[in-house]
Amino acid sequence: MDMTYIYRKRNKQLTNISPTRLIVSSFALLIITGAVLLDLPISSNDGNSIAFLDALFTATSATCVTGLVVADTLTQWTIFGQIVILLLIQAGGLGIVTLATFFSILLGKKVSMKGKILAQESVSDYSFPDVLDLIKSIIGITASIELIGAILLAFSFVPEFGARGIYMAVFHSVSAFCNAGFDLMGGYQSLTKFNDDPIVIYTIAALIITGGLGFIVWKDLLEYRKSNTLYLHTKLVLIISSALIIFGAVFFFISEYSNSGTMGPLTLFEKLNAAVFHSVTSRTAGFNSLPLNEMNDISKITTILLMFIGAAPGSTGGGIKVTTFGILVMAVISNIAGNDETIVLKRRVSQVVVNKALAIAGLSMVLIFIMTTIIIGIEDIPFINVLYEVTSAFGTVGLSTGITTNLHEFSKGLLIFTMFLGRVGPLTFAVAIATREKKKFQNTVYPEGKIMVG
Repeated sequence: MDMTYIYRKRNKQLTNISPTRLIVSSFALLIITGAVLLDLPISSNDGNSIAFLDALFTATSATCVTGLVVADTLTQWTIFGQIVILLLIQAGGLGIVTLATFFSILLGKKVSMKGKILAQESVSDYSFPDVLDLIKSIIGITASIELIGAILLAFSFVPEFGARGIYMAVFHSVSAFCNAGFDLMGGYQSLTKFNDDPIVIYTIAALIITGGLGFIVWKDLLEYRKSNTLYLHTKLVLIISSALIIFGAVFFFISEYSNSGTMGPLTLFEKLNAAVFHSVTSRTAGFNSLPLNEMNDISKITTILLMFIGAAPGSTGGGIKVTTFGILVMAVISNIAGNDETIVLKRRVSQVVVNKALAIAGLSMVLIFIMTTIIIGIEDIPFINVLYEVTSAFGTVGLSTGITTNLHEFSKGLLIFTMFLGRVGPLTFAVAIATREKKKFQNTVYPEGKIMVG
């Protein structure tokens, strides 16, 4: 019997405070703290406090590892402000619960059963007894990957920026691994001048992919030598992630090849780099090596689709998640094939899981539709650009056509809310359903109703 269930039965007090609410509250508290710090005069280069709404927008974007900005990160923020943003990215990417649990372990403090349950739900782990070991592994692997990424980036950044290149390498490594997309290049140019530098392009891409795989996948891959088998979850994440990257790279290479505003002036080598990078970053990262506002509408629509799908559960990325997308696709295929059940890689998927996937995707689309409709009613901006921005906010991606700097304050507030829901909403909904206990004697059987569909 599941230990989480046993503990909740033995201690009813635990059920009075929902772990889901605590996780959401931790993000909200971190955002408010970050906004207050960014609103201080010491955080801005001009020595004046930025508008609090803009500080809140930036703190939300950093904590929710989105990357949308209302002010250029390099020119607006001092080193202090940039470090605040970096810490928000790191904490938001890993999760407050994960970090708090790790430091409790590090200081030799005993983690309560409630803390273990929170940690389990924070990292979306299957195995309750091993969750503390997983937390330690997550922190260790994260630090190692970010260090390796910083060292590789330093080979390009130090010759380009001098000693400051070391700091920039660390900042961009953390931002990339956490799928945040904040950069220090200035002028909102992101990585547009690095298409000819494979070290930067592919190091950042590798960090984005690694951070977007999810903690469960890391754990499963690390244990593969011993078990010689992989979870169905891991297989699905790896297959769909690879397919989406390849599809996106080929599509963007073809659609933008002759576009004079994006790939047109680039060499063939640079076009290949740019196509692969945009496919990877569209999934939830927010860096860009092409001028996004100059892309063809068909490329923008495809980017919106990739942003909506996002990364893997329990990762630093957002979106509805690749597994949700995969289950929905396989549910359709199984239905077309005449199967009453959803089959994924010769394994039956519970209808409960399929229902969750439908609910998450449906609610996400409704949220994006509502926010897009409201903002279009406020702003005089083309529909495709508003949908692009809202989906980017929801998917915690951070790719932008440049409209965030000129939005009405109410529209900024809507994007703040969208970023927050995008980071915790689908996760919260999934966890709330997964942890809901069925009421006793809930055996009512209703008569079947006939409804025609299609």
